[in-house]
Amino acid sequence: MMVPEPSWQMWATFALIVGAIILYATERFPLEQTSLALLAALLVLFHFAPLEIPEEGAIILLDARTLLAGFADPALVAVLALMVVGQGLIRTGALDEAIRIMTRRFQRSPALALTVTLVAIATLSAFINNTPIVVIFIPVMATIAERLNKGPSRLMMPLSFAAILGGMVTLIGSSTNLLVAGAVAGMEQPAIGFFDFAGPGVLLALIGMAYVIWILPRLLPERESMASQIAGEGKQFIAQIEVRPGSPLVGQSAVAGMIPHLKGMTVRLIQRGEESHLPPFEDVLLRAGDTVVVAATRAILTEALARTPELVEQTEGEAEEGTPGNSMLAEAMVTPASRVIGRNLRLVGFHYHTGCIILGVQRRSRMMRGRMEDIRLEAGDVLLVLGPRERVTDLRFSREVLLIEWSTMELPARHHAKRALGIFTGVVALAATGVVPIAIAALVGALGMVTLGCLNVRQAARAVDRQVAFLVAAALAMGSALQATGGASYLAQHMVGALSEMGPALVLSAMFALVAIMTNLLSNSATAVLFTPIAINTALALNVDPMVFIHAVIFAANCSFATPMGYQTNLLVMGPGHYKFSDYLRGGTPLIVLIWLAFSLFAPWYYGL
Repeated sequence: MMVPEPSWQMWATFALIVGAIILYATERFPLEQTSLALLAALLVLFHFAPLEIPEEGAIILLDARTLLAGFADPALVAVLALMVVGQGLIRTGALDEAIRIMTRRFQRSPALALTVTLVAIATLSAFINNTPIVVIFIPVMATIAERLNKGPSRLMMPLSFAAILGGMVTLIGSSTNLLVAGAVAGMEQPAIGFFDFAGPGVLLALIGMAYVIWILPRLLPERESMASQIAGEGKQFIAQIEVRPGSPLVGQSAVAGMIPHLKGMTVRLIQRGEESHLPPFEDVLLRAGDTVVVAATRAILTEALARTPELVEQTEGEAEEGTPGNSMLAEAMVTPASRVIGRNLRLVGFHYHTGCIILGVQRRSRMMRGRMEDIRLEAGDVLLVLGPRERVTDLRFSREVLLIEWSTMELPARHHAKRALGIFTGVVALAATGVVPIAIAALVGALGMVTLGCLNVRQAARAVDRQVAFLVAAALAMGSALQATGGASYLAQHMVGALSEMGPALVLSAMFALVAIMTNLLSNSATAVLFTPIAINTALALNVDPMVFIHAVIFAANCSFATPMGYQTNLLVMGPGHYKFSDYLRGGTPLIVLIWLAFSLFAPWYYGL
């Protein structure tokens, strides 16, 4: 391998990279700020000290176009577009039915359900970007934790780790794999296929999953989630449901205070004209025109409304404004000086003044019995309201109620679930068969989600993680500078020189360990892009197929288990699991060592080293 003479630009690049790693690891500044600062420093450096590289008689300048090319990199486009596609699945509830089927089994065998759920998460993560998968399954794991009488801290980290392990199997399993594929394509190496590293990926995933299922929960502390500590998840609202002609409620009767179609809701009153029926509702069959007053949690009411919007009584104007897909659900508390205190919901005129409707009322002091519209409001009552996003956010300026900001949530557009599932299936099929590049398939899929109404433009824009965009662009710029200045060749030469007498297998193992450590300090994306050129140069120096070392970088860069900032899914479960930094070190470090040992023993046989 020909190694260029070290230049001061190379050492300056090393200094900038080390500085960026320190800032990324300490999180002293926002990731976007650090990424932009790094890009600016590289642009200034190579503008005033242009690097000329002789190659086949031509002069190639490491200019602004090259350093900023990361923003247009197909791998980055694919990652961001897949985020939009995944958000479309979440917003339409396309996977909710499958999740509901799984939750039915919690009653009989929660432990088996946990194992099946984690395996399902790993399997789905092989074909869907694992970030939306974790978002979808966080409430599922919370339900399993409740059934097992365990704190969410025992199950949320396994959720993240299972998603990361599943992402090791296919090309689109994680953003790391796509970024390495993009970097490889830019270095005149053969393109990485959809299932090219599935063999060792499946083995590592199986070994890792055994650890995640049987060992990891025992290493994690029993700790309640923040949501449980503030006791917000189990509070009951009084809600009112009108039985309309043709409703599935017609002809049903309550069994032990529960109506089969209103799962999870306790029936407190059935009003039929002037006649009121109280529990136990013996021989009462629901008819069109009846009013059913129920007590249910917000989660149950949200699920029922998303599944059957007609359950909620709305006027024609309300129905036009408050439909799933363009509506927001939120909680608002009646203020002590509110003018609605002492007035019932009929007289308040809430929809006239705010454009929102009241779905339920919750009072901490006691559970009310009677029709919701007859309830006289008191200071401190919590109202569950539904309305267009703009109208709900306008409640911030209301003197009558105080909007509880953290409670706002958009309703899923269930009527577009089949479209979203079809678009997602098409994206996976196109990417898996190689009909078009992944970037094109993902971008077309993202466009389809917006065009067919699964997402609006604002929701699609919010799905794009700007931290990922800036971090990836900065990492690709670092990789370009490292390659152009000869830094990658320099590092590869010294690694080979230090380990050359040990053989390719030990060099491969050492590189895996180095990348696995760096991916937890920096980020999986940045580490993958930075070490890909180093891996290729190392393989060429050892006269080994570069793809062997490229696969090692993919697997090692996915070992983001020991720190919360190592991978985005770790950050997603940090709040629900109520984790500390040390929890990731305790649970993730043994998994990294286990996968490193498994790869080090399996790779020489599999790749014929």
